[in-house]
Amino acid sequence: MNLAELNQRLRQEAAKVIVGQEEAFTQVVVAFLAGGHVLLEGVPGVAKTLIAKTLARLIDAGFGRIQFTADLMPSDVVGTQVFDLNRSEFYLRKGPIFTNIVLADEINRAPAKTQSALLEAMEERQVSIDGVQHRLDDPFMVLATQNPVEYEGTYPLPEAQLDRFLFKVVIGYPSDAQEREILRRYHTGFDAHQLDRSGIAPVVSRADLPAIRAAIQAITVEEGIFGYITQIAHATRRSPDLILGGSPRAAIATLLTAKTYAALQGREYVTPDDVKAVLLPVYRHRIILRPEAEIEGLDADAVMKRIVAGVPAPR
Repeated sequence: MNLAELNQRLRQEAAKVIVGQEEAFTQVVVAFLAGGHVLLEGVPGVAKTLIAKTLARLIDAGFGRIQFTADLMPSDVVGTQVFDLNRSEFYLRKGPIFTNIVLADEINRAPAKTQSALLEAMEERQVSIDGVQHRLDDPFMVLATQNPVEYEGTYPLPEAQLDRFLFKVVIGYPSDAQEREILRRYHTGFDAHQLDRSGIAPVVSRADLPAIRAAIQAITVEEGIFGYITQIAHATRRSPDLILGGSPRAAIATLLTAKTYAALQGREYVTPDDVKAVLLPVYRHRIILRPEAEIEGLDADAVMKRIVAGVPAPR
């Protein structure tokens, strides 16, 4: 399967409904094909929900949305056993987690107990209800959103849950030209709530995923790339700007997503540029800055760019 051609078709179809945000959309596709989950961060109205819905349509997969609130219970996410009076037995009433693409909207508004209901699903691809394990469908991906500026009534995600996300994708404002194009589309009748009218068509089916994964698995990685990824991970642990550096899971995530990114570019091998292309979304939610670095005006992306600049890339 030609993954470069697949990538181009995905981008073309997505452009029918999403204006701009090409980098963010590509990162979401990379995370999906790598088998991971994504934390989408951005202010309201920058197409976070639209990206999730569009991805589900492009892969012809099921889509479910969970609005996280302070009173949301774990059973509202995974489901519960209900007694059937007619048959005198219990049956499983499945929660919205039982689908392919799950949009966990404003995930940081739910308390820790409810947030933790996602942990098993994200890591094990199963949920436990009354001591019984239930497998989730394949593919399964959580796209969680959070607002970066509104903290009242929110519960910060614990480190264990943040680490379950393969990528943290930051979605910014559109450019002037892109925002004008958005207005033109709405002026001529586009409605983000009625994607059926947009003409967007599935590009890949769930039956195609095993072949795609096999193609990604076959991507060549030279020894120098292994060393490069390792050196960056170790550099984050030694950085004077950080309290917490990247774990081995961060290095694994870098490798898997760099292979996926290389495949989507039509290459059969990973280059240092492929590694650099995925570093920020892999690390920005896994590192913790020292207060001195924050006072200096640095953020996670700035620190990672500084670290990468100090690690020589293999030839």
